[in-house]
Amino acid sequence: MDTPGGAEFAPKSTYLNTSSCGVLPRRTVEAIKELAEENGDGRPDGAGDFETIEAARASFARLAGVPAERVAVGGSVAVHVALIAGSLPPGAEVLFPEGEFSSVITPFTVRGDLKVRYAPLDALAGAVRPGTTLIGLSAVQSADGRIVDLAAVRAAAAAHGARVLLDASQSAGWLPLDAGAYDYTVTGAFKYLLCPRGTSFLTVTEEAQESLTPAHAGWFAAADRWGSTYGPVEEFATSARRYDEPPSFLAYHGAEQSLALLEEIGVEAIHAHNTALAARFRSGLTELGHAPVPGDSGIVAIPGLGGRQPELARAGIVVSARAGNLRASFHLYNDEADVDRALDALSG
Repeated sequence: MDTPGGAEFAPKSTYLNTSSCGVLPRRTVEAIKELAEENGDGRPDGAGDFETIEAARASFARLAGVPAERVAVGGSVAVHVALIAGSLPPGAEVLFPEGEFSSVITPFTVRGDLKVRYAPLDALAGAVRPGTTLIGLSAVQSADGRIVDLAAVRAAAAAHGARVLLDASQSAGWLPLDAGAYDYTVTGAFKYLLCPRGTSFLTVTEEAQESLTPAHAGWFAAADRWGSTYGPVEEFATSARRYDEPPSFLAYHGAEQSLALLEEIGVEAIHAHNTALAARFRSGLTELGHAPVPGDSGIVAIPGLGGRQPELARAGIVVSARAGNLRASFHLYNDEADVDRALDALSG
């Protein structure tokens, strides 16, 4: 099996751990090096430039299917989620799946004045009720790779007047994303979007933007940046840029290159590649007598085998252990030989 964009990568291990952190493409590494060297040399361009930030914003917007005006940049999913959590009135009810990733939940629970409920993932849509203000969930679950019935959740939210916050960190880059179908999406871009750590994107519908206060805004979020460097910002950008968290230029100089690569290859092609490898892995696991979590996800979890992660690491196979599961995640730099190598290690 050919690996899309394979020449862009040079992992020195059997790397099946993109759900923790993606492998940086060569072009991304070079962009970071170039900016770091310019900074170290004291050259004028060494501080980074805004055009790179805007190019990354526009590239993510195209991948997410929304206008760039709906995208805010930052460095952390938790910071973006906290902005949304801070916008809710006291007593608002927020619904999450059981076992949801902590960065999606904690900014709401630390407030102490919100009603937080949990429901099983497969019963989430049925748990939405008239008093539900917001549903927060990941498109693909971190612990076991399960894909949520997003259509059912959206329908339930619409029926009860609730908003939806979708975390696409485990899905954007391999699972097609229509960010415009959700009031908010947050995406840690250092996984399947192959960006450096310190890159995160928030999308907000025009209607939902009216309820958010740019609580962590500085001059970077101003309508006129260079005219807003001293004193309070008098006028913020009219787009989602007013919710920008001041970004790391080193990270975003790399992100511009990674996102461009994903656009060149196309999410549909990546989806086909990743899920084919995952299906091969599930089939092989079944033949070995293991029972992986079923489904069509590009992430494969095997309950009860998390303890074998160190053994695979010693064999040069990088996977992760999550909630007792052994978790393998496939992406552009993987091929069938990687799958078979992992199966051979697990058969021993």
